[in-house]
Order: sequence, then C-alpha cells, then structure tokens
Amino acid sequence: MKEKNDLMEKIVALSKRRGFIYPGSEIYGGLANTYDYGPMGAELLRNIRNIWWEFFVQQREDIVGIDASIISSHKVWDASGHTAGFSDAMIDCKNCQARMRADHLIEDFAGKNGEEIKVEGLSESELDKIITDKKVPCPKCGEHNWTPVRKFNLLFPVKLGILEGDQSLAYLRGETAQSIFINFKNVLDSTRVKMPFGVAQIGKSFRNEITPGNSIFRTIEFEQGEIEYFFDPEKEDWEKLFNTWKDDMWQFATDKLGVSAENLRWRPHTDEERSFYSKRTEDMEYNFPFGFKELWGLAYRADYDLTQHTKHSGKELVVVDSETGKKIVPHVIEPAVGINRLFLMTLVDAYREEEGRIFLKLSPKITPFKAAVFPLLHNKPELMDKAQEVYKMIKKQMPAAWDARGNIGKRYASQDEIGTPFCITVDFDTLTDGAVTVRDRDTAAQERVKIENLLDYLNSKILS
Repeated sequence: MKEKNDLMEKIVALSKRRGFIYPGSEIYGGLANTYDYGPMGAELLRNIRNIWWEFFVQQREDIVGIDASIISSHKVWDASGHTAGFSDAMIDCKNCQARMRADHLIEDFAGKNGEEIKVEGLSESELDKIITDKKVPCPKCGEHNWTPVRKFNLLFPVKLGILEGDQSLAYLRGETAQSIFINFKNVLDSTRVKMPFGVAQIGKSFRNEITPGNSIFRTIEFEQGEIEYFFDPEKEDWEKLFNTWKDDMWQFATDKLGVSAENLRWRPHTDEERSFYSKRTEDMEYNFPFGFKELWGLAYRADYDLTQHTKHSGKELVVVDSETGKKIVPHVIEPAVGINRLFLMTLVDAYREEEGRIFLKLSPKITPFKAAVFPLLHNKPELMDKAQEVYKMIKKQMPAAWDARGNIGKRYASQDEIGTPFCITVDFDTLTDGAVTVRDRDTAAQERVKIENLLDYLNSKILS
C-alpha cells in the first residue's frame, strides 16, 4: 500500500512540476476538488479528446455528434429523476468537521484492514450500522464521533435572470447523456441516421461531490465522453451489441491510448448496485495506485430515458418504421467515460523509473510533443541556425519542442518527464554530413538520421 501511495505522490509531483495539472485557485489557498490543466496537460487532454472523437465518431458511419449547453431547464432533471434521486450518502465528523461519502469511508477502512465490505445499494441506516459496529474512525483526526448518514443531492442549481424573484431555476448538467436524449428528435429530423445509430458528446459535467483526494480522479467539474446507441430491440440482439461495445472500449484503451491490458478488468454491477431500469451494467476498471476503480461504464438503459422525457415533455420521442409505419421507442446502450480519468490513467500507466531516470512511456499518438530539437551548444550561431531550421521543418508537420537551455542531459530529463518520444540534437557533424542524432525516449538509444529523411522516420515511428 505504501509503495502505491508513494507512486501517486510521485505522479502528482511530476504533474505539477512539468505543467500537466495544477491545484485550482492555488494562489488563494486553493479550492477543494478543483484542478487546472497546465500547458502539457492541456495538450495531452486535447489529444485524448481528439482520438476518442476520431475513433468513436469520425471513423464510424453509425454515430453522429452534438455539443449541447451545460445549463438546462430544471424540467430536464425532474424528468430524468436527478432532482429526486441523484444523491450520495454523506457523513460528518463531529470532532474535526471533515465531510465525506459514507460508502467511501467504509471501503477505505475495509481496504486498509484487508477486508472487503459491499456497500452498493445500502440504505443510510445500513451504512450507519456498519460504521458503528466496525467503529470506523475519521481518517482525518482518528476519532469515532459521527453524525448520522444523510443524503446529499449532487446537482448544482443555477438561477437565471437579473432580478431576484423573477429568476428561473436551472441546473448545471450532472451528465452529458440527458442533452442527447432531449435532442433525440432534433437529430432524427436534421440528419439521415437510421437505427441502429449513436449520438456522441464530449463535454463538461458538474457534481457537488465530496471527493477522497486522489488528484483528478473525482472532481466537481469533469469532462465526459458519452454515447447513446439507439436500436430496435425487436431487430437487434442487445447482448451482442453490448459485447461489441465492450470490445471497442477495450481496444480504445489498449490500442489507441497504449495502456497495459493487465491493468484493466471488467466488473459487472450487482443487482443492488445496478439502476432499476438497467438490464446489464459493467464497469471497465483500471488499477490505479489507490486500487481498481471505475474508468468507463457500459449500461443497457432500455427505453427508460426516452420514455421519461416523452412523458414529461409531451413530445413523442420515437422512430417511425418506414416500411410498416410502426412507432418505435428505441432502446439504448450507453458507454460513458470520464475523459479526465483517461488522462490520469495514461499518466499512471506511463510512469517509469529506470536506471536513475524518470520518463513517461506515453503512446506517441497522444504525447504533447512528438519530438524536441536541441542545438548541441546554445552559444554557437551556426548550430543554433541549423537547429532552428530543423525545428521549423518538423513543427510544420507535428507538435515539436525547442530547448537550448542548460546541458543536453538536463534537456533529455525534461523531455523524458513530459513523455516526448524523440529528442533530436544538431551537432557539429550535422553541418558537414547533413544528419542529426535522434534519441529514443524508452531505450535512450541514439542513431544518426539524415535531415532529408527525418520526417519520414518520425512519422513511421509515431504511427507504428
């Protein structure tokens, strides 16, 4: 456990040191459960977003995308059941006023004591009983002096309007899925989609959660990548579709993001844990330093959402069969992933300490930079000019970094820690033989490559 805690601390330190993740509002003492993405983090996050969109939307003929508002009418969340049932079981320590989720408190306590306690689907009174019977202490102060467990709604209310009293209630969205359902008819009317088809969205969601402090794993503002895949249950085998989605999700994590399959697993939801309208739900979990945790959810939601919105809005959300004229309420399979969790997973999976150096073994497809260019010496104009020429040539084709500070060793160390797969050095021999030294991040091996062949060399390595 200590080794895993140390790993998380190292990743958090590297993330700040190299500009991946910063604490939110840091100069004012910070704001709990918020984080900002620095220059390297912004690039990595954008690359993950783009590759997700390319794989699940642009390369498929059966999926279209939308980008909906993050603020929506309270009626949307009334219909979906979020205003009534979207809550966590919270508990407060009377001694130090620490607030936390009751289920997380029990799970963390059990894990530290080598136990496994199932808390999914338990009522507040059942959670209270476990905490009392086990004498679960507060992880902050060590005392056992708790308030009763109570429900806490996770939605963020927003009041729209200038004059108080005339303001209307809305909510920041708690998930991106509902905006797909309420735009179902718009998508049907404005495109040529035919069942089975999917609607995808990447965007911010907000949940007023108490989090356990595992960096960006669980935050109040986060980014989701969700797809609602609509199909006719009389014509399609939902279990076959479900398993196909499992294969696609696994392929994305391992092939596209380059994550080790041995750190992934599927976990089916228990009957108590699964939503009442879902016939099957499974989580793809990743082995983070704090244990196997949910990365990506896959749920068969049946026709619950479209039926609810039809009932509450009075608008028919159906597909009309062009041959029979029959009105069909499609069923839905939903793969939903936290983009920020994909980000954290790639950092954890890529972190290496070997032979006295630290590097991120990120897939070259998602690294912030594909290459870095150095002059051997920064005080030699002929080397600087040639290195700038090489740098500009590469930068026209792919993201590249320039570094002329300090010595070569420090430059290598800096690029290793942000995951740059290739470092290119222009030296005095370059001026006569037209070749540069290319260093591989993973092996630290070096080879000479002609400048005229450099772009082909890099592209072959990055795309392989």
